[in-house]
Amino acid sequence: MIRILTFAAFAALSSTLSYAQEAAPYLDDRSTADRVVASLYNAISRQEYLRAHSYFDPRTAPDLAAFREGYATIQSVRLRHGEVIADGAAGTLHFAVPVAIEAVTTDGTTVYTGCYRLSQVQPAAQELPPFRPIDIDSGELSASDTSFDTAMGICDLQ
Repeated sequence: MIRILTFAAFAALSSTLSYAQEAAPYLDDRSTADRVVASLYNAISRQEYLRAHSYFDPRTAPDLAAFREGYATIQSVRLRHGEVIADGAAGTLHFAVPVAIEAVTTDGTTVYTGCYRLSQVQPAAQELPPFRPIDIDSGELSASDTSFDTAMGICDLQ
């Protein structure tokens, strides 16, 4: 009986591994600003647009239908981020994350550079639900002629 269970577990693991090789492993990490941006692009790469949209502050999030449509031709994305800039003021933490994105679409590959701005109310200062994790306030990307391996956005905390 133990051999049957072991075989069944191995068979299930084998099918899971083949799926994992086809799709990017699931990532949903809201612990730091750069991990939020990584999670955003993980969701986009997996075509999980509602999850991707959830990383934005609900007050500043783009329209979901337009957001989804904007990624309709995406086949895969790669992300690199630079050094995160952080600043705190009046109980809120502000972050700027410079990025380079390589987007492979049905039309070809394009490199983008830019900056994501994120914020979080100090966790210790939050006393009423819902808890607000770090979320994206805005992002600006523009096409770049630089290769993905050397491209990087520029940020400042304005």
